[in-house]
Amino acid sequence: MTRADVTAKILDAKRRSGLTWKSIAEALGEGSPVFYTAALLGHQVLTPEEARQAAALLKLDDAEARMLAEPPEERGASLKMPPSDPLIYRFYELVQGYGPTLKALINEEFGDGIMSAIDFTMAIEREPDPKGDRVRITMSGKFLPYKRF
Repeated sequence: MTRADVTAKILDAKRRSGLTWKSIAEALGEGSPVFYTAALLGHQVLTPEEARQAAALLKLDDAEARMLAEPPEERGASLKMPPSDPLIYRFYELVQGYGPTLKALINEEFGDGIMSAIDFTMAIEREPDPKGDRVRITMSGKFLPYKRF
């Protein structure tokens, strides 16, 4: 049994049960639906209690539940670059087009450093618009200055 096998089993259980990622997240705890979804897809780690709750909800065995509480071997390793999925590619395209601009603006505001994806939160919301609903993504990461030595 690999972590990819557990992810496939989770996706099958989600499909069969008719659950949404949001409803699964609500059943697991107080964490973000973005984080819980990432964990169930194999890119983040659940606490042992969250893993037990996920196992009960998605009908996973004890070994599979334990895997949900283990750090992934390689986060994001399943994503080929450049991505071919149209939605994921648009994020890649966004970084290609606006990455240098975001870097310049962050460095101007905060100094020489990075925005952490470790000490990080993200939310995804639907924003109604008469021309067609929009996707609002809010990201907040701790600023980490480069250390001089």
